[in-house]
Amino acid sequence: MAKKIVIANWKMNPDSVGRAIRIAKEIENNIHSSKNLDVVIAPPYVFLDSVRLTVKKTKLGAQDSFWEDVGPFTGRISWHQLKRLAVQYIIIGHSENRALGETNEEINQKINAVLGAGMKAVLCVGEVERRNDIVFPQIIQEELSLGLKNIKKRFLKNLVIAYEPIWAISTLKKAKSDNPKNVFEMSILIRKELLKMFGKKTAFSTPILYGGSVDEKNAAEFVKLGKVDGLLVGGASLNANKFTEIVRKVSGL
Repeated sequence: MAKKIVIANWKMNPDSVGRAIRIAKEIENNIHSSKNLDVVIAPPYVFLDSVRLTVKKTKLGAQDSFWEDVGPFTGRISWHQLKRLAVQYIIIGHSENRALGETNEEINQKINAVLGAGMKAVLCVGEVERRNDIVFPQIIQEELSLGLKNIKKRFLKNLVIAYEPIWAISTLKKAKSDNPKNVFEMSILIRKELLKMFGKKTAFSTPILYGGSVDEKNAAEFVKLGKVDGLLVGGASLNANKFTEIVRKVSGL
C-alpha cells in the first residue's frame, strides 16, 4: 500500500507563536501514528522551530525554499537551513507564489536543490480556470515539463505532485471545490505526462495530492473516488478539529 500524505499549509497564519504552538499541539494529540500516512504541518518560517519542538508524530514542512544553500540573498530561506530544522517536505511553486511572479525556471532550480538535498519536494501545478473544452490544460503540461526539466532520475523518489486548480482554492471569493471525477481524470493525465518524461517507474510511484477547498466533509471522497494519494489542505488546516478529522478519514481508506 502506497503511503498517503496529508499536508497542512498554514500560509501566513496564525498571527502569533502561541497560537501556532496550540494548533500544532492539538493536531499532534489527536492524530495516531501510522506507517501508511505522513501528516505534515507547514507553518510560516518564523514558527518552524516552535512547531518542531511541539510535535513528534507529525512531520515538518516548509512553504517554500531558495535554491542556494547559503550566501548574500536577503530575505531568502535555503533548503540547507530548513534541513537543519528537521524539515522533510518543502512546497514549491504554489499558485500564490506563481501569481506574484515566480517563474517555472525559478521553480525548477528550487526543485533541483530540494531533491538533491534528499528532501521531499511538493511541486504544485494547476490551471487558472476550468474549461470543459480543454482536456489537459497546457499550463499544467508546462509547469510539469519546465518545473522538472533536467532533474536527475535518482532524485525523483522524493518528488510529490500537488494538483491544485487555482479556481478551487478556498481564499478566492467564488471558489468551489473540484469534483472527484475531474480530479481522477487530471491525476491520470499527470501520470501520463510523467510517463513521457521519466518512464513507468516514476509515473506510477510519484504521489499525487489534491488541494483546493478541501475540508472534513469532502476529504474522503477526493482520496477514494479521485484516486489521489493525499491532500494539501489550506484554510481547514488552521482548525485542529477539522484537520484531524480530515486525517482520520484519509487514514481509514
